[in-house]
Amino acid sequence: MQVYNAPPKPPVNPNRFLDNRSPPPPSDDDDIDRNRSPRPKASDALPLPLYLTNAVFFTLFFSVAYYLLHRWRDKIRYNTPLHVVTITELGAIVALIASFIYLLGFFGIDFVQSFISRADSNDSDRDYLVNEDHRLATCPTPSPIVAKLDPLPEEDEEIVKSVLDGAIPSYSLESRLGDCKRAASIRREALQRLTGRSIEGLPLDGFDYDSILGQCCEMPVGYVQIPVGIAGPLLLDGYEYSVPMATTEGCLVASTNRGCKAMYVSGGATSTVLKDGMTRAPVVRFASARRASELKFFLESPENFETLAVVFNRSSRFARLQSVMCTLAGKNAYVRFSCSTGDAMGMNMVSKGVQNVLEFLTEDFPDMDVIGISGNFCSDKKPAAVNWIEGRGKSVVCEAVIRGETVNKVLKTSVASLVELNMLKNLTGSAIAGSLGGFNAHASNIVSAVFLATGQDPAQNVESSQCITMMEAINDGKDIHISVTMPSIEVGTVGGGTQLASQSACLNLLGVKGASKEAPGMNSRRLATIVAGAVLAGELSLMSAIAAGQLVKSHMKYNRSSRDITGATTTTTT
Repeated sequence: MQVYNAPPKPPVNPNRFLDNRSPPPPSDDDDIDRNRSPRPKASDALPLPLYLTNAVFFTLFFSVAYYLLHRWRDKIRYNTPLHVVTITELGAIVALIASFIYLLGFFGIDFVQSFISRADSNDSDRDYLVNEDHRLATCPTPSPIVAKLDPLPEEDEEIVKSVLDGAIPSYSLESRLGDCKRAASIRREALQRLTGRSIEGLPLDGFDYDSILGQCCEMPVGYVQIPVGIAGPLLLDGYEYSVPMATTEGCLVASTNRGCKAMYVSGGATSTVLKDGMTRAPVVRFASARRASELKFFLESPENFETLAVVFNRSSRFARLQSVMCTLAGKNAYVRFSCSTGDAMGMNMVSKGVQNVLEFLTEDFPDMDVIGISGNFCSDKKPAAVNWIEGRGKSVVCEAVIRGETVNKVLKTSVASLVELNMLKNLTGSAIAGSLGGFNAHASNIVSAVFLATGQDPAQNVESSQCITMMEAINDGKDIHISVTMPSIEVGTVGGGTQLASQSACLNLLGVKGASKEAPGMNSRRLATIVAGAVLAGELSLMSAIAAGQLVKSHMKYNRSSRDITGATTTTTT
C-alpha cells in the first residue's frame, strides 16, 4: 500500500538542494589551535615572501655560475692564471657560495629534520612502551586524570560519599532525591572519583533527564552529542521530505543528498508497504516430539486461529494477531507470532500478547514447559533468514526511474556502468561472500543515521538493513530503473526514544510524529517508506561514485580532518 499524509507541495527548483560541502563554522578548538604558538620556521625571518626569495637566489646562483664559468674559460684561452681574480670575480664567488648555502638549507634541512624527528618519535615510543624493569611488554597504566570541577554543595558532597561507600545504591538516586538532573550530577561526580578518570567532555547540562526515567536509560551521567544533517528534499510518492540523518561519518549526508537530487529531477520515487507485522517467538518444551507436534497442529489449524486472536488481542487495543507459525527441533517447539502494532514498533505489545496465549495454552497443554518468551525464531537484533524471507516489522519496496541525462550530469557516470557494477558487486559479490540480506552497497549507513535521528532502536539496524538493490537498463538502455526491497524495517513513531525532544523534533520534521489520527499505523508505515526512500538515494549515489572512481577522492576530501586536536582538550589534576 502507498502511504500519504499531506497534500503535495509545489515543485521545487532542484538548485535549492542542500550543499553539504560548505565548511563547518569555527569552534573553540579552532581558537585553541590559533592561540597555540606555532613552531618557528626559517622563512619567518625573511624580508620577502618565500617564493620571491627562492626566485632571487635561484637567479643569483645560475647567473654568477654562468659568469664565473665564462670568465674562467677566457682565462684558460689566454693563459691567465686562475688564482688571479678581480673584485668583480671575487664578489661573484661570494654570491655563488651564499646562494648555494641558501638553496642547500632550503631543500636539505627539512629532509634531514624529518629523519631526526622520526628518530626522536621512535625513541619516545620505545621509552613509553618498555617498563622500567624491561620485563613487561604492555603499556604502563596511565596516571589518573580528573578534571577540576566546581565544589559540590555540602549536602550533595555527603551523598557522593555515601554512594562511594555503598550506603546509597547509585541506581536509587532518582527515587531518593526526586530530582533526575541532580541525581545524574551526583552519580557523575561519584563515577569520576571512583574510577579516577575525567568525563569532562561528556555534557551534563541541556538535557531533560526526567524524560528518560524508567523508560529510556538507567543511571545516566550525561548524554552523547551526534550531529544531525539534512538530506533532501526526498520526493517520495508525490510528497517531499527533508530527511534527518544523525551520523559522524563524512560524505554520508552529502552522498544521500546527491541521490535525492537525482531522483527529484527524474520525477521522484514510489513505495509500497508489502507487509506490516512485528514478531515474537517463544520456545516451549514437551516430554516427546509427538506431543510437540500436537501443539504445532493445534496452533496452525485455521479453526483455532480466531480463538488465539481473541486471547492475543487482549494485550492492547492496537495489537492484532496476523499469523502463527510453528517449527520443531525434536521435542522443542518454536512458535512465531506476528501481529500489527499500530504506530508503535511493538516489541512490548507483541510480547504481552504472546504471554496471554501461552497462559491460555496451558489449559489444553498442561505438560508444556515454557523455556523462554523469546527463542530467537523471532528474530530480533540478529541477522536471520526468517526475517529476510517472512519479513518483520514493515516490508517495503521502493523504486525510481532515473533518466540517462541525469545519470551523466548529476551522478557523473553511465547507465551501463551502474547496471554492470550492481550485478557484479551487490548481487554476485554478496553471493560469493555468503551474505544474508546484504545484497546492497551500504543500506545500513542510511538506516542507522535515520534511526538515531528519529529515536528508533539502533540495535534493530541489523535486520532493518537487510536489502536487495536492483538496477536495470530500460528504454533501450537510455534510462535506469533502480529499486530497493527491504523486508524487515522495524520502526515506530510512539514509545521508546521517539518521545525525547530531539528525536521528536526530527519526527515532526518528517510529519510522522506520534500516533496517526487518520488510521492506526499510518505514521510508522510512512516512516518505513521514508527510510527505504533514503536508502534508495544512498544506494544510487554511492554506486555512482564507485562506478565513476570518485569514492576514495570524496572521502579523502570530506571525511578526513586536517586539524591538530592533540592539545585541544586539557585537563588538570586536583
